[in-house]
Amino acid sequence: MAGACSWQWPLAAAAIVMLAAVAGVAVAAPQVPCYFVFGDSLVDNGNNNDIVSLARANYPPYGIDFAGGPTGRFSNGLTTVDVISKLLGFDDFIPPFAGASSDQLLTGVNFASAAAGIREETGQQLGARISFSGQVQNYQSAVQQLVSILGDEDTAAEHLSRCIFTVGMGSNDYLNNYFMPAFYNTGSQYTPEQYADDLIGRYTQLLRSMYGNGARKVAVIGVGQVGCSPNELAQQSDNGVTCVERINSAIKIFNQKLSGLVEQFNSLPGAHFTYINIYGIFEDILRSPGSHGLRVTNQGCCGVGRNNGQVTCLPFQTPCANRHEYVFWDAFHPTEAANVLVGQRAYSARLSSDVHPVDLRTLARL
Repeated sequence: MAGACSWQWPLAAAAIVMLAAVAGVAVAAPQVPCYFVFGDSLVDNGNNNDIVSLARANYPPYGIDFAGGPTGRFSNGLTTVDVISKLLGFDDFIPPFAGASSDQLLTGVNFASAAAGIREETGQQLGARISFSGQVQNYQSAVQQLVSILGDEDTAAEHLSRCIFTVGMGSNDYLNNYFMPAFYNTGSQYTPEQYADDLIGRYTQLLRSMYGNGARKVAVIGVGQVGCSPNELAQQSDNGVTCVERINSAIKIFNQKLSGLVEQFNSLPGAHFTYINIYGIFEDILRSPGSHGLRVTNQGCCGVGRNNGQVTCLPFQTPCANRHEYVFWDAFHPTEAANVLVGQRAYSARLSSDVHPVDLRTLARL
């Protein structure tokens, strides 16, 4: 598989190098010593490959445009954190925590797990996954290893204080919990406001734990427009085009509260927290896809049924040929083309609303 699609990788690599050049990045010299990733299937790059879960993507045609073929990334190619890692100047992609070596811990690892949520039960209908709290526990374990490698806690703390951390959690707490009444009762237990408060309370505790274990430069990434995904359009949109407003309005409540956490954490000594407005960035892309080089916004490139979204991309299914024109790769996840746009704007904000208060390029310099 890798050999069959390796010719396409130079194109993606060239695009990233070009983005880096535009942003004034010296690709050979990382702007920060390490990058740690927390999240779900939007950024998982292999942590779910060897666990008993339906939420896996280590089979073709996933990775059809990625140099290594199917790796566990839920896209045809790069994820947003792949794009960000290149723009930060890392030569290699940040490896998954599963199977990472001690040396790799020094430059950062990816803890993300598909189907994971802020709440422990989120995604359980899909099988095993590493919740946000489980990812933070894995980070704490990594920190202990770093203390051993670097010799003492002070040296490890100084090293970690210069690293970038991105946290993107919450999508599954809506997609695979609150708006899935067949498996979960949270939708009848909580109003959207109450549910957002519950999630933010849990999120706050885990961010505090990360801060207590050395995380200082932290970007919290909001939840995107889940109500515009091919899966939700297929199930709940009358015309298959209009986004599902009751889902998106609930997510907006969560995002507003998450953005507000930034000020709270920035009052702590040495803390530099920022919010990445993925919802707003995607809204801007969907408002004028053509100006971003995209054409198809309401269908998956690979999937089954209405909007190619009723069943997600199946093993060895033939995907669309014009992947670079699609926003969505499968029923839930963006294409590499969309991920490049989002990653670029998280790194170097195009609109003042993209980030609050700073983008990742600025965060790296603080």
